[in-house]
Amino acid sequence: MAGELNEGSVPAYYRDVYEAIRCRTEEKVQVEVFQRLLQMSDISKLTSNQIAEHVDSTDGFLSKLSFYKALALIAFAQQGKQPTLKLLENCIQELPKPQLGEPRELNALRMQPAQDDVLTISETLDKLLDRDTVQVELIPEKKGLFLKHVEYQLTSQRYKISVYRRYSDFDILHEVLLQRFAYRVVPALPPKRMLKAVLTSISEREFIEGRRRALGRFINLVARHPLFSEDELVKTFLTFSGSDVQTKLRDTCKKLGDEFMTNRTATLAKEYLPADMQAQFATSREMIRNIHSSFQKLRDRAEKMAERSKENATDLLMFGRELSTLGSDASPLPSLASSLSTWGTLRQSLKSLSVEFAVLSDKASQQGRREEDDVVEKLNLFLDLLQSYSDLCERHERGVLHEHQKALHKYSILKRQMMSATVQSKEQVSVEQLESRIVQGRRYCGRAGDRRFMPAAAADSCRCRVTFLLETTQE
Repeated sequence: MAGELNEGSVPAYYRDVYEAIRCRTEEKVQVEVFQRLLQMSDISKLTSNQIAEHVDSTDGFLSKLSFYKALALIAFAQQGKQPTLKLLENCIQELPKPQLGEPRELNALRMQPAQDDVLTISETLDKLLDRDTVQVELIPEKKGLFLKHVEYQLTSQRYKISVYRRYSDFDILHEVLLQRFAYRVVPALPPKRMLKAVLTSISEREFIEGRRRALGRFINLVARHPLFSEDELVKTFLTFSGSDVQTKLRDTCKKLGDEFMTNRTATLAKEYLPADMQAQFATSREMIRNIHSSFQKLRDRAEKMAERSKENATDLLMFGRELSTLGSDASPLPSLASSLSTWGTLRQSLKSLSVEFAVLSDKASQQGRREEDDVVEKLNLFLDLLQSYSDLCERHERGVLHEHQKALHKYSILKRQMMSATVQSKEQVSVEQLESRIVQGRRYCGRAGDRRFMPAAAADSCRCRVTFLLETTQE
């Protein structure tokens, strides 16, 4: 069959299921409806993804023959076979019947809302923007002749409160977010001293304004994140008005622990991990790198355009001032000078013309601000997000296996200490179970690729995780 089906050779059950769930206006099946059918087929998520990859879908629809092919693959998967197109090619008997229930009962699939993928969160941009908007304003504090440090006033639209933060407070928030959400994209924090400022020798005022904008992008990405926005850490940062917000953030993080401890999805990591995970990871990372590079060039060009608009505004303003100076010159002319009355008229014209240049300068300045705020700033926001994805990839490659190795070594020592102290047997079992879980995680990481990347199979804070597991076992 070469992976194709002859419509006349499929069982009647296939036609009945197709008629039950196809669009009423078109001879096709919506991909969303097909996904719901997969979810009720009692096959694993990994197998469902493999079937979906083998099925052609165009513009969000499956053709009739593509849908029949999918039903055959579902039936093979329910029999415990690997769903591949070769099974269809080698099938010389009637195609197997999938266990999906009575066709008439499948009509409801067209009207059911799609079930959310546990690994993704679907939110519209409008909903994300509605979560919160945080204004970040400068409150410089001068000590002596030089600027010693800068405070920022943060005003959350959601919490209706203003708090004061320094850069170091943002730094601690970023640190605890990485501890709590090690397997999620944490927005990038601007460096303490921007490299661009060093290379271009921009003024202190320009640097501080650039960092204010960057901190504003960071906190708004955090405050609008579907999970971060509801977390106690973010609420503390945006509302706590005490004297030591950094200690408060660290204490809150210790109480909450890392997300892995309460995330049920993490215990099902093997089921969700695709067979070609390492290849997909490498492809995605390269794509993100290319997109980041292109948008960085676009941002640089947009910055130059905005800068030219501001320079144009300055030039127009200076042009107008010179005309105004000429028009306002009241120096007396010699009595023998010709065209005395003509020069007086011309001076008035020059003075009037200077007003027009002032208007043009103001418009050019407004255009520069619009380009900076509406174009450059939005491009910077997107670049920050792309950089966060790159940071996540590097964090996983660099740290996951290393953290597991440290945890295994640390708790093997703990195990020996507990055994030498003749602790209770159930506490020994707890450590052994923990050690077994870490070893299994490392082995699984090795099978997945080059032993460097293992999404959602562990957490960054092994200490918090082990404490939780031991306390749970003892209870």
